Amino acid sequence: MRMRALFAFLIALFLSPPPTSAWQQALPPRPGKGQAICVAVVANASAKSAFVERMTERLTKSLKHNKLIALMMDSSTTTQHKLDPTAENGEESRQKDCDYILLTQILDPKAHPLEPQMPTISIGGRAPSDDASDPMDGSSGPVYRDNLKISFALFRRGQWRPVLDTFIQERPSGNVSEGLLPAMDREANRVSHEVNKN
Repeated sequence: MRMRALFAFLIALFLSPPPTSAWQQALPPRPGKGQAICVAVVANASAKSAFVERMTERLTKSLKHNKLIALMMDSSTTTQHKLDPTAENGEESRQKDCDYILLTQILDPKAHPLEPQMPTISIGGRAPSDDASDPMDGSSGPVYRDNLKISFALFRRGQWRPVLDTFIQERPSGNVSEGLLPAMDREANRVSHEVNKN
């Protein structure tokens, strides 16, 4: 009798799904309802200063401009290298009844030299930037700007694998936040394409 109960318990244990976060246990998107995207606050994992709230607002506005339902979240994107929704992201997206969570992170590729990089083409060295943000108004010589990487991942409700996981390389001007705003528009376009495809 004891062996049977133990055997039944072990079978049930092995056949049960692994534990998941509260967000992943949510129901799948309902047909007929708009595809709502919860946009987590952009995380800045680089040494450059950036107004992440402003960038998050721009991203949300761009998604709405692309005719999607976009809701700005209070919870932030993780600063961990791998983009995964945090428990706070999951709980907030469930409360807002979102179908997707969008995570965005600013990285400095120089801070992660061992990570695979996109090939860059350079003929004759790095080109200087004629940047209006140069404090010496060009008299100090050419201004060189380093690339920043905008990583983003889109997760569908109830799934732990991202629907979209990619990045954009951007060379911002002196004011990093202003220079990265167009990247938020490009991210929104890519996300909109992916959501409309599914």
